[in-house]
Amino acid sequence: MSDKLLSEYDRPVKEHYYILLMAWAGWVFDFYDLTLYTFLLIPIGKELRLSNIHLSYILGISLAATAFGGIVFGTLADRYGRRSVLQWTILTYSIGTFLSGLAPDFYSLVLFRVVTGIGVGGEWATGQTYVGETFPPKVRGRFGAFMQTGAPVGVALAALIGGFVSPLIGWRLSFMVSVLPALLVIVVRKRLPESDLWERRSHLITSGALSKDVAKDESGSKFMSLLAPEYRGTFMKSLLLAIFIMSAYWFTYSWLPGYLYEQRHFSMTKSGLWMIITQAGGFIGYATFGFVADRFGRRPAFTIYSLLMASGLVMVTLMWGFIANYPYIILVFMFMVGFGTGFFGGYGPIMSELFPTKIRNTAMGTAFNLARGVQFLTPVVIVIVSEHYGLGGGISIASLFAVLAGLWIWTFPETRGKRLTALGEETRSH
Repeated sequence: MSDKLLSEYDRPVKEHYYILLMAWAGWVFDFYDLTLYTFLLIPIGKELRLSNIHLSYILGISLAATAFGGIVFGTLADRYGRRSVLQWTILTYSIGTFLSGLAPDFYSLVLFRVVTGIGVGGEWATGQTYVGETFPPKVRGRFGAFMQTGAPVGVALAALIGGFVSPLIGWRLSFMVSVLPALLVIVVRKRLPESDLWERRSHLITSGALSKDVAKDESGSKFMSLLAPEYRGTFMKSLLLAIFIMSAYWFTYSWLPGYLYEQRHFSMTKSGLWMIITQAGGFIGYATFGFVADRFGRRPAFTIYSLLMASGLVMVTLMWGFIANYPYIILVFMFMVGFGTGFFGGYGPIMSELFPTKIRNTAMGTAFNLARGVQFLTPVVIVIVSEHYGLGGGISIASLFAVLAGLWIWTFPETRGKRLTALGEETRSH
């Protein structure tokens, strides 16, 4: 390695790919651990004698816990580094999911899903910050979006375990085998470099190279810095965008397997298979989003993909009766829902380009996970709406939030090609 920062290289080198591997795999199992529960709702409810509302409360509380995890781990990562905190988050959610398989009742399951949620909440922002700070500006969008392909892979893995494996081994063992991601930390950690951008800033602080005013600012609360006049407006806009994104996602996926099973009368296996089709679309959507965003800009790509998701979602919920006799057409729209979800892949690169190094992880973790914490209400709202309009009616609300996200992105500046430095982030690469 030379004295250049990783982000100053012309193209990615092996250190970049180690970072990407850890962040991507962490996100795979992050989403796997969080969504596996949605595929196990039916057997959990039967064994523990829980109603749909109780099952929704558990999911909602675990989503709320991600907000706490995002704030705590985000602050820790800005103080102690990206590498160590990323590993801590993976260990936390792996342990929480393992313990979920031991839960004897409602309250213990809530507790263990909270532990899972705390770890899940910290992983995304730390991983995205890690990638955003180390990859060259001209490819930051595509690799930041590629990290997001871990989400559909994680959901597809959850669909495989929930739809095909859990009927054989039971929901408890399905949770308990999820401790395996913790092994990733042991295998990869020694090869993983720290974010050199974060290290350079830390060195400037400890060496006394920063002015007294800047050093004093560094010693203050990272979280409270988000409310400072120079960041407050951007942070609030970012939080609202995250709420739109999260609502679009969780109104879609929190009850989609249950919708196919209960309202469309699919078997658990067929429901899992159709979810895998959706996640195949999601993988391609995330993988292509970054190229579109790096070529045409963050905002146009965001809008295109969000509208595709909304359109596909309306067809498989409100318009199901018109396409019910054409299974292959339904699968096309299910694939479109997943593909459009690729707009999720733009949030990380945009956030990393909007905030400075000193609060980047805190800003990303707080906005992303406060928005996810708000989703505490989502599964409950779907169940309430379903009493009058079916689960499809509740899930269709996601299309409205997808459209709002596609419009709100235009309140942000275009950040394509922005170069990140230890102190200022105002330059662009050419």
